Amino acid sequence: QVQLVESGGGLVQPGGSLRLSCAASGSAFSIYGLGWYRQAPGKQRELVAGITSSGRTNYANSVKGRFTISRDDAKNTVYLQMNSLKPEDTAVYYCKAGGYGLADYWGQGTQVIVSS
Repeated sequence: QVQLVESGGGLVQPGGSLRLSCAASGSAFSIYGLGWYRQAPGKQRELVAGITSSGRTNYANSVKGRFTISRDDAKNTVYLQMNSLKPEDTAVYYCKAGGYGLADYWGQGTQVIVSS
């Protein structure tokens, strides 16, 4: 069983930066693949960035070059550094833990609003 708690969301001006954190409780954090998803009002939840247990990363085209996902297995935490934020990045951001043969776990979400 894994519990995930996101933090770091808030209101930021266009062009600004935020760093989201997702802290996990439970065992065997290092074996999980981790991802950040987002859901804007009226839209489907979409994958923003993912990182495998071995550290391989992938990004949605819309955030490549602006967002960076990383993990610290010693702290059971996954991060999403978001730079050059745009109004269209406004959404609730969720972290997810999962992987082949593993159950999926979701956090409760953190709101990001990009507005002047």
